[in-house]
Amino acid sequence: MTRETDTNPAPEQAPGRRDFLGMVTTAGTVTGIAACAIPFVESLQPQDSAAAHLPVDVDITRLAPGQQMVAVWQGKPVFIIRRTPEELASLQNAELSAQLKDPGSTANQQPGYARNWHRSIAPEYGVYVGICTHLGCVPAYIPPQGSGPEASGGYGCPCHGSKFDLAGRVQKGAPAPYNLPVPPYAMASATVIRLGENPKGETFDFSTIEQI
Repeated sequence: MTRETDTNPAPEQAPGRRDFLGMVTTAGTVTGIAACAIPFVESLQPQDSAAAHLPVDVDITRLAPGQQMVAVWQGKPVFIIRRTPEELASLQNAELSAQLKDPGSTANQQPGYARNWHRSIAPEYGVYVGICTHLGCVPAYIPPQGSGPEASGGYGCPCHGSKFDLAGRVQKGAPAPYNLPVPPYAMASATVIRLGENPKGETFDFSTIEQI
């Protein structure tokens, strides 16, 4: 008796199964890449212009007297400084005022509610857009050292040497033509400064300033 041999080929579904597994693997890989790529692509998209113009709340709880912090509003650096009584006294020094281009803030570089000797709502806190009015560099904070108007501190532009006092007022002889701008802002509370929003009853359009 002749024994029949099994001449049937391997199950036809094997290649199909391999194809199916390959499709599953490929799909999983693509899904994983897509999951990683979507946040990356989204991060490259420009920010919503409406969101960029919303007010920004800045917590100043930890800002000690004599210190400065930097916030960002509409893509611009904003210097927030807490001035000491000695620093405030220096801003009213007649000798210092004589060295300034616009000591009375007559140029439209600030809201009406900041058109005063300290250029702010509350004398203790100064709020200034940290962009030099010459060619747009970011000035560096210079803490007060010693005594006298020359040592009262302020800001120095690293690009072309313009100097500003602790109220953002530019010195004579500097290439910067105007004081540092004061943005619209309000004291939302004793410990929160709200950038981009005027105090109640006040109006100020930042786009109307002389220069930034």
